[in-house]
Amino acid sequence: MSKKEALLKAAEDKVRLGGYNNFSFREIANEVGIKSASVHYHFPTKADLGAELAHQYTNAFLGALGEVDEIKANNQNPIDVYTQLFRNALLTDNKMCLCGLLGAQNESLPDKVRLEVKRFFDLNLAWLEKAHIANGESEPSHAAILTVSLLEGAMMISKALNDHSYFKLATQ
Repeated sequence: MSKKEALLKAAEDKVRLGGYNNFSFREIANEVGIKSASVHYHFPTKADLGAELAHQYTNAFLGALGEVDEIKANNQNPIDVYTQLFRNALLTDNKMCLCGLLGAQNESLPDKVRLEVKRFFDLNLAWLEKAHIANGESEPSHAAILTVSLLEGAMMISKALNDHSYFKLATQ
């Protein structure tokens, strides 16, 4: 893993546990074993790091999903595949969705981070709309919003109440 990748991983862990303000360059530099000033070599500002983090998270999330048509061709429900990514994040990793957490802090985020969070939701809603169309949903745009809202909300409630049974109940 490169130093840049290690910095992104350290920052992601911090953000997914406590939000955008839950890390400093000094903290992640210490975790990676470099000087704080060296972080600026890879990311001139915290906003640059946050934007790259959200961009990378979005790409990885969508990459893990795959294509709706391929999922349907394998006789799977794409909404189940989508839900499973959230389930794994919460139940296996005990973490929130990075962009969901950042989205809740939208007003306090730098513009470039806010744009990447928006990109996450725009691309996810487009993917979900396509998935709901493939499933024969009569109102795919509405269903897409309901799906992502349910999952992000169920994660938040489960974390707030420290009880993952709420997420399990919401997603059965």
